Amino acid sequence: MKKTFVIFGLALVVAACNSNSNKSAGDSTATTTAATSPATSVSADTVGLALIKKNDCLTCHKVDQKVIGPAYQDVANKYTSSPAVIDTLANKVIKGGSGNWGAIAMSPHPSLSEADAQEMVKYILSLKK
Repeated sequence: MKKTFVIFGLALVVAACNSNSNKSAGDSTATTTAATSPATSVSADTVGLALIKKNDCLTCHKVDQKVIGPAYQDVANKYTSSPAVIDTLANKVIKGGSGNWGAIAMSPHPSLSEADAQEMVKYILSLKK
């Protein structure tokens, strides 16, 4: 019975994380919105949040509650914001993996650039309480 739940959970993660695969690479709605805002400077938090919304992250994560993956605030509270940690977490976003937050693996996001993944991680770490 336990194996059935694990297999079902993994299938759900794969299906949920691939739900944005139908979007074209040219879909830049979030980026365009951030770039065309009135003459205000776009902070790293805004860029990171826009990238998170543009990708499939919110399928498995929410800011303040666990869904399939951990809540972003839980991630922020677990890690310190340093260049080394940002690099490590950005690498995990790109390559995927499991073990730090349970048995369900985060799917890899190989199409993300390292710079974009770092902006996303910076936003997540800024949520530390």
